[in-house]
Amino acid sequence: MNKSEFDYRLKELFAEQQQLVNKKNEALKSDNGIFHRYKHPILTREHTPVFWKYDLDYKNNPHLIQRLGVNTTFNAGAIELNGKYYLIARVEGFDVKSFFAVAESLDGIHHFKFWDHPIVLPITEDPEMNVYDIRLVKHEDGWIYGTFCAERKDTSNRNDSSAAIASCGIARTKDLISWERLPDLVSTADQQRNCVLHPEFVNNKYAFYTRPQKGFIDTGDSGIAWGLVEDIENPIIKEEEMLIDPRQYHTYKEVKNGQGPAPIKTKFGWLHLAHGVRRTAAGLRYVLYMFMTSLQDPKKVIHRPGGHFLEPLGEERVGDVSNVVFSNGWILKDTGEVLIYYASSDTRMHVAVSNIDKLIDYTINNPEDAGRTQLCAAQRDDMITKNLKILESQYADIKK
Repeated sequence: MNKSEFDYRLKELFAEQQQLVNKKNEALKSDNGIFHRYKHPILTREHTPVFWKYDLDYKNNPHLIQRLGVNTTFNAGAIELNGKYYLIARVEGFDVKSFFAVAESLDGIHHFKFWDHPIVLPITEDPEMNVYDIRLVKHEDGWIYGTFCAERKDTSNRNDSSAAIASCGIARTKDLISWERLPDLVSTADQQRNCVLHPEFVNNKYAFYTRPQKGFIDTGDSGIAWGLVEDIENPIIKEEEMLIDPRQYHTYKEVKNGQGPAPIKTKFGWLHLAHGVRRTAAGLRYVLYMFMTSLQDPKKVIHRPGGHFLEPLGEERVGDVSNVVFSNGWILKDTGEVLIYYASSDTRMHVAVSNIDKLIDYTINNPEDAGRTQLCAAQRDDMITKNLKILESQYADIKK
C-alpha cells in the first residue's frame, strides 16, 4: 500500500481500539443472588495497544503487517492503588511466551487501558523460559508482592521437548513500575504452582499458600498447602508444607485445585477464592469455589460450601483452552463491593461483582457437600420439603 493508504489504515486501527476501550459494559441479571456478570470481557487481545503489534515505520513495514502478534490476555492479578484499579494480565504472544502488562481503570469495571509498556521483569541467576499467573498482595511489611509461576525447561528429560519445571517466582514493588526480583521460593516439593503470599505475618513469618507437585502436570497427592518463611529475601519453607484443602474424588476438585488470589480478611474469617479441576468426557473443566479459614489460624478451614461458585458459561466456554475459568485477582472496595476478576478459557478477562456480605453469607451458610449421591439427594429433598411448606403457607398464589 502507498503511504496515504498506510496512514489511513493506521488511523483506523487506533480508532477501532479506542472505540473498544471506551465501550461501556453492561451488567447482566444475577442468576444466583451472589454476583452478577458483565456482558463483555474487560480485557481481550484487541485491547492491547496497536504499537505493541505493528511496526509503524512505513519504510520497514509498508504493508502494515503485524510483526509481534498477541494471542491472549488472561489470568490477571488485581490491586487498587490511590483510587485506581489495576490488573496485571498475562499477555501471551504468538511466540507462546507470556509477559506481564498493567491495565488500569477508574472504577475497576469499565474502560481498562493498558500502559504503554509491558513489565520487563528482572531475572534470577537462572532465567526462566516463561512467567505467568501473577498474584498481587499488599503485605503488612509495606511492599506489594507479586508471586507467579516461573517455568524452566526440565533438562533431565531430554526426550520430551515439553518437559518443564515450575517454581514460585517472587518480585516486589511500591508502584507497579519498578520491580525488585527476589529468589524463587524453595521448599521440599519437586515443583510449585499457584503460590500466594498471605497478606499478614503469621508468628512473625511470611506465610504462603502453595501447591506442592510431583511433576509439571502431575500434582500427586496434593491440593492447597501452607508453609512459613522466615526471610522473604531468602524464601525457604524449611518444613514440609501442610495440606489444608486437598483434592477430593468426584468433586469439582478431583483432579487438582489451587489458591486463587490472596484471601480477604473479614470479621468472621479469611475468605478464599480457589479453582478446582475435574475430568470430563470433553476434557478438563475448571471452576471457581470458595472456603473460609480462621482469623486466629489461617491454615485452618472453618467453612467449606459445597459445589462450585462460578463456572464458564456461554462464550466463556470457548477459547485457547476451552471450558475453563480461572481467577487470581479480586478487590474489596471501601463500599463493601467485591470485584472478582476471572479469565475464561485462557483467552480473555471478565469481571463479576458481588459484595462482602453476600460472599460471607454464601461461604458460611451454604451447606457443605453431603459426600455421596444418596446423601446429596436427601439434603436437597429436605430443603424442597421445607420450601413447599413455606410456599403453601405464605406464597400460595406463586405455585399453582
